[in-house]
Amino acid sequence: MKKQFVLGLDAGTTAFKGILVSEDGRIINAASREYSLNFRGNDIVEIDPEVYWESTVGIIRQLLAESNIPPEDIKALAFSSQGETMVCVDDKGKPLRNAIVWMDNRSVSEAEAMKKDWSAQAILQKTGQTEILPLWPATRIKWLRDRETEIFKKVHKFLLVADYLLYRLTGTYASEQSLVSSTLYYDIVNKCYWEDMMDYLGIDAGQLPAVHPSGTSIGKISSAAARETGLSGDTMIVTGAYDHPAGAIGSGNIQAGTISETTGTAMAMCVTLDEPMLEENQILPCQCHALSGKYFLLPYGQTAGMVLKWFRDVFCEEEVKLADQTGENPYQLLGSLAGKISPGAEGLIMLPHLMGAGSPEFDVRVKGVFAGISPGLGKAHFIRAIMESVAFMVRRNITLLRESGISVSEIRALGGGARSGLWNQIKADVTGVPYITLESAESACLGAAILAGTGCGIWTDIGQACDRVVKVKDRFLPDQGKSAVYDQVYTRYISLYDHLSGYW
Repeated sequence: MKKQFVLGLDAGTTAFKGILVSEDGRIINAASREYSLNFRGNDIVEIDPEVYWESTVGIIRQLLAESNIPPEDIKALAFSSQGETMVCVDDKGKPLRNAIVWMDNRSVSEAEAMKKDWSAQAILQKTGQTEILPLWPATRIKWLRDRETEIFKKVHKFLLVADYLLYRLTGTYASEQSLVSSTLYYDIVNKCYWEDMMDYLGIDAGQLPAVHPSGTSIGKISSAAARETGLSGDTMIVTGAYDHPAGAIGSGNIQAGTISETTGTAMAMCVTLDEPMLEENQILPCQCHALSGKYFLLPYGQTAGMVLKWFRDVFCEEEVKLADQTGENPYQLLGSLAGKISPGAEGLIMLPHLMGAGSPEFDVRVKGVFAGISPGLGKAHFIRAIMESVAFMVRRNITLLRESGISVSEIRALGGGARSGLWNQIKADVTGVPYITLESAESACLGAAILAGTGCGIWTDIGQACDRVVKVKDRFLPDQGKSAVYDQVYTRYISLYDHLSGYW
């Protein structure tokens, strides 16, 4: 019998990625392409939704062309996706405006107004979210209703990125539970849209996509989408997952004690739970998992890898040119520079909050800070300080998890940051927890592929799929000497944040 294959696609914040996986668990090939966001001022972040569709088509065609696998052998595909980014479409499925990207902070005043209208406990018990932030699509819908009234009146469906792409592939409006859990209008316990919140926003369930569990087949690709992508008309389209639980599945993080940590544009950790954690005064958000019946906590930081990308783009023109000439990845060059600097970056400390602070501070007003600049410091020190700052952000959230009674025995490193051995070692030294990397650093894509494979019947369940597909690459164990140094630097990092809290 001919082998069957599945596609896992990841619609990230600044890059779209895809992998092609065989039924025996081999990654046949991978592809990626970057795109730029439209920043206007400090708060507005948008993108044309067509960029997501063009990226989907381009990645699929590239994977097919480079693998030489016949389209009819591609059994199914599923998406991993960034959360919270909102796409508004009319009754013909056409976007009415640019997508509002998840890191956009335009709806700060709407979020503040909602805090007065809703108790924190009511929000927590229904949505699992611990704070009303401009991050959540509910606040953007309120903003749209109040600020762009004519567009609001024309909205047929409020979609998230994966919802929009599923529609473009099938003509069906569909979503899944892990992705809609961070909208502020989804009831994570009863697994349905929250009517009281929809009434408050002035919308109804008919303006939202039908919600399915992850790994659910919603039908075959449409003939029009098959022509555009080059896929067979028999390819099944399966619901995937929010990128963090997708990454957890793609890294084999499906058991207690293991957590996954993604350093991509943002930093996010996925902590699997058997039951929802909805305790009073809880700090960390809780959401539906892509694993059936499970939930997860999501400690996160708004900006992580994005900080290093910003520094590369603004201050490292020389390194970028050198990388172009040698064919080397510019981030490898930056890592080589940082590796020459001792732990603590000779007193230079960074707060990596370029777009506000995530957990556990949850303060959208905070900005990035370098402190301890002195003569003798060079570019390499700043790169090292950026890497260490993300590690400190991870450590602060691990401390919070342990205070909540959650065990952390190992961390599986995901996202682009996982490609840096130096960064993995810094994180292990800072946190005191072993860091594990995988053969495929793009675990979100792999998780999507696993969901596609289980949804179409190639694999019987996620456990079997993980055994076939997920492969450990390296282990980074904490260095006690460096950990002792970082204990002191971490204390100063916390002190710096606390002393500046009133400044913002």
